[in-house]
Amino acid sequence: MKKSVYASFLMLGIMNIGPALAADPIKAQKQSSAAQSVQPKVDRDVAAQAAEERKKILADAVDAVANTEGALLALEAKKKNEALSLLEKATGKLDLIMARDPDLALAPVDINETVIDVYTDVDSIKAMVKEARKALDNNRLQEARNLIKGLASEIVIATTSIPLETYPDTIKTVAPLIDQGKIKEAKQVLHDLLNTLVVTEHVIPLPLLRADLLVTEAEALAKKKKRTKDENKALADALKEVRHQLQLAEALGYGDKSAFGPVYDQIKALEEKVAGGKSGEGWFDKLKQDVSSIFK
Repeated sequence: MKKSVYASFLMLGIMNIGPALAADPIKAQKQSSAAQSVQPKVDRDVAAQAAEERKKILADAVDAVANTEGALLALEAKKKNEALSLLEKATGKLDLIMARDPDLALAPVDINETVIDVYTDVDSIKAMVKEARKALDNNRLQEARNLIKGLASEIVIATTSIPLETYPDTIKTVAPLIDQGKIKEAKQVLHDLLNTLVVTEHVIPLPLLRADLLVTEAEALAKKKKRTKDENKALADALKEVRHQLQLAEALGYGDKSAFGPVYDQIKALEEKVAGGKSGEGWFDKLKQDVSSIFK
């Protein structure tokens, strides 16, 4: 999965946005029964990934940030000794982290999950993108921005961390400033330091995750001999929804556009293979591999 890193304030809590729509009217569309059937698995998959990231949070790093914030508040209240004590604790926590893992670059302190899920059809997305491009061509940047701001279907797991290359050394410069009576400068250093916490984003495109889960369901049905009429319908619906989810992913820009065409061809070939109740092993291997590799 792709990642991006940028400086940010410490982020707390969980924000959920869904379904998200662009500011201008866009045709809403309900999820199909096939897509709804894998939603519990989507939720479990995302929860498991978030839990795995949460395990990486370091208690000493959390304490170091809390002590830094506490020192800033103490200086605001003109409590120099309390501020110095908290800075000493923060420095000690950071020294422990670096002693345990000298090669660690980022010390995680918080996990934040954001969900944005647009429920619409592919044509509506394409129409909105087309309007946004027209706006850009005419230098109407804010109009274009407003048109596309809701066009996303993803879960972002954001990890906030202490940058160990700079944070520990910077915090050690604050105590001398306090001793010299340079309280204003000390407060500014702490304020700026807290703003250097790094947020690393792990993006999970929901259409691709749903497509991946639906492929697994379809494969299980395709292996089954003597499928019932309902099972044949479920298999056909699953393959149809895989195509739809991939079309959504393509329209929303998740992955290299050239990667989608061959996958659509594979789905068509599989629909022909399983027609009439036919079954087999290994038919879905290539499709699973290609769907998983689209967004990497």
